[in-house]
Amino acid sequence: MAARRKWQRRLLLLAAVAFGAMNLVAAFHAWRFTHFTTEAGTHTDNPEQLTATQKLWVLLTGIKNPKPVNHQRPSFPYRTIHLTSPNGQLEAWYGAVPHAQGTVALFHGYTSSKGKLLTEAATFRRLGYNVLLTDFAGNGGSTGNVCTVGHHEAADVAAVTRWLQRRPGPVFIYANSMGAVATLRAEAELGVRPTANVLECPYGSMLETAQSRFRSMHVPPFPMANLLVFWGGVENNFWAFDLNATDYATRISTPTLLLWGTADPRVTRPETDAIYTALRGPKQRQDFPGSGHEPYWRKHKAQWEQTIQNFTNNYSQSAAYGSSTTNSTLVHN
Repeated sequence: MAARRKWQRRLLLLAAVAFGAMNLVAAFHAWRFTHFTTEAGTHTDNPEQLTATQKLWVLLTGIKNPKPVNHQRPSFPYRTIHLTSPNGQLEAWYGAVPHAQGTVALFHGYTSSKGKLLTEAATFRRLGYNVLLTDFAGNGGSTGNVCTVGHHEAADVAAVTRWLQRRPGPVFIYANSMGAVATLRAEAELGVRPTANVLECPYGSMLETAQSRFRSMHVPPFPMANLLVFWGGVENNFWAFDLNATDYATRISTPTLLLWGTADPRVTRPETDAIYTALRGPKQRQDFPGSGHEPYWRKHKAQWEQTIQNFTNNYSQSAAYGSSTTNSTLVHN
């Protein structure tokens, strides 16, 4: 009996040590995911691009996560402006066009910056819209080094949108991935009301996207994905399990065009279906066959441009006449 109790104590101690070690690893990885460094270098490749050895190294050492930098500047006329957000000072590029139909605010994804949205911005300008490209706090030319993958960034979306709404014309939001989730939270919880949204590949929830990352590394997601989400929230002062785009969508009536690539390795069809179903307002969806977690204009330029042109023109005209459409359309190709 004494020997059995001794082994039980040893097993409990071993379990406690293992659980503590998993938490230390999760807390370390969560910090690296949400805090950019000032070290020069490139970001760790996406999981699907890593070899087995590289994946093991990342699991042991964490990702390289330097602060994103704007390597490109607009080729169109623009001016740099600075806006104030609860997260700090935001750097933005504003490009006006004559006789604009409205303004499109563009928001980037995780480990990205406004300089990665120049093709999209140029397209909106050709379609007759002013553009405002903004670095989220912690990214590009904006202050700080923290990125919460959509939670705190919602306050940046709110600050930019409200600044634009103090000026003439309808305001559209174009956002991808993390930026799309930040937009959904800004509208669901911070009271933001743009004219319409164009959202590319928002993930379903923080937990789902963490689980997806572990699966892409061929590592069982439980319990490490759950611990990663827990510590990511604790380290950044929010409950990360509530970072849920599907839940936000149930509280949104803004007209929304939802875009998704059928080969996306990080945002699944069930996640996208759930978000689309949950949206309360007028909505439209366009899937892009063969496109991954990437700009859709790369493989479907004409279709992508025509889809957003039809959608934005519909709501810019509705705004001009003081009316809104209530059609709900599902488009799959």
